[in-house]
Amino acid sequence: MDGTMAARAEDAFRLVYAEVFAEPPYRETADDVAAAFRRFRAQVRKPSFRAAFARITEGVPVGMAYGYNLGADTGWWDQLTVRVREDVRREDGSRTFGLMELAVRGPWRRQGVARRLHRALLAGVTPERVLLNVHPDGAAASAAYRAWGYRRIGEARPWPGADAHDVMMLDLR
Repeated sequence: MDGTMAARAEDAFRLVYAEVFAEPPYRETADDVAAAFRRFRAQVRKPSFRAAFARITEGVPVGMAYGYNLGADTGWWDQLTVRVREDVRREDGSRTFGLMELAVRGPWRRQGVARRLHRALLAGVTPERVLLNVHPDGAAASAAYRAWGYRRIGEARPWPGADAHDVMMLDLR
């Protein structure tokens, strides 16, 4: 999906997000979900935004993933608790794809849905790498990312008051 298509499907994205991120270790509230979807409305307008969405035959939402290329002026690197080298931090708007969200509802986990969403989302992207934050207590998510080739490169606090998250990177080249 491009941004326009994802914007039209916002309710389905919100349903998956709200259900998955209400669970531990995230424990997001209705206010957190509202804030996430204020960001979503801005994110879908980015030219490089792309999303993947999974539904079962009956149309029931199962999972979602989305992200976009990090801009040259991204603040992502400033969130790290320990500064990384300048050659790693350098962004030009096409070097790094930021994986913002990947989530699968409980009944459909451990069936390869997340892997297929991840693969579909990244199919045809041109950046040389993918960057994401993952809550360190999200053991299943962390294990999946490692199995897909991501490596931990640091730790960040993605928003004021947030728990420290692992920052993981996948080299695509």
